[in-house]
Amino acid sequence: MPQHVAVLGAGAWGTALACVAVRHAPTLLWARDAKLAEVINTQHLSARYLPAIELPNSLMCTAALSQALAHAQRGPAPGLLILGVPLAGLRALCEQLAEQLTPTTPALAGILYTCKGLEADSAQLPSEVALSALKHISGIPTGVLSGPSFALEVARGLPVALTVASHSADLRQATIRALHGGNIRVYTSQDVLGVEVGGALKNIMAIACGVGDGLGLGTNARAALITRGLAEMTRFGEALGAQAATFSGLTGLGDLVLTATGDLSRNRQVGLAIGQGHTLDSLLASGLTAEGARCARAVRERARKLNVEMPITEAVCNVLFEGVKPLDAVTRLLSRVATTE
Repeated sequence: MPQHVAVLGAGAWGTALACVAVRHAPTLLWARDAKLAEVINTQHLSARYLPAIELPNSLMCTAALSQALAHAQRGPAPGLLILGVPLAGLRALCEQLAEQLTPTTPALAGILYTCKGLEADSAQLPSEVALSALKHISGIPTGVLSGPSFALEVARGLPVALTVASHSADLRQATIRALHGGNIRVYTSQDVLGVEVGGALKNIMAIACGVGDGLGLGTNARAALITRGLAEMTRFGEALGAQAATFSGLTGLGDLVLTATGDLSRNRQVGLAIGQGHTLDSLLASGLTAEGARCARAVRERARKLNVEMPITEAVCNVLFEGVKPLDAVTRLLSRVATTE
């Protein structure tokens, strides 16, 4: 039986996923901006978020959250909510959902979020934010969709592999029905924490790699940063209860390699600019933002509480927020005491 899908958030990633889902099931996209919703419906374009991409004629958009929720519950099979908002907007959106849904809401397979990072104020992972905000409707399963993916390439129909992690088998299967097929492969996992940690920390490591490239340190240095960054991600994840094997997969190594080397990576772009002499404040003023910069201090704070050594994360925080020159931060990393791998 076909399920209905509602994608909440009409930014680049939410819109790209809606383009995929509409090929498999009746899909409705929700945008906060009514003007954007109108343009998507009439012109089938989203020039700000997905330039030069023609959206499917069958994809419709609404600015009414209640309409999107009703759509997801209208199908003959339990529907799927995909939250395509960044982490900074996750808590507010989940609180809105908690107001409009009930613990006995029918016809929902679950709520799938796609954001990556640690919340700046609370240092919480997305699953922790969602659990807190959705506590009144805790009977509805939740999960995370992650993996090495640039929204623009997904919207173009290029091949991509993603992972859905949830403790709910029904939600994992609903995600496969909604997204798997054609040029998209969806793998499943129950290691929610591991998938989230990989998605969060790879952004910080990508900034570090960008800084190294901006300084002209060479490909040897980039390979070392990726490898040691992966070890750092794994240590942090295991301290939180994640499975080490998760970090050798799509949402660990795969996403790290993409974000640290891909030209579409905003985190890499921020690192490159800083390595070339720009400051974080000047980059933010120009409109260039990156999740790694938003969550780096939260990761460092949580790592310190866990007594987990995070030298690359520390170095990125030193450069971004504490006025340490990039080359001085590199020197500090290189001068650390030799140890086993």
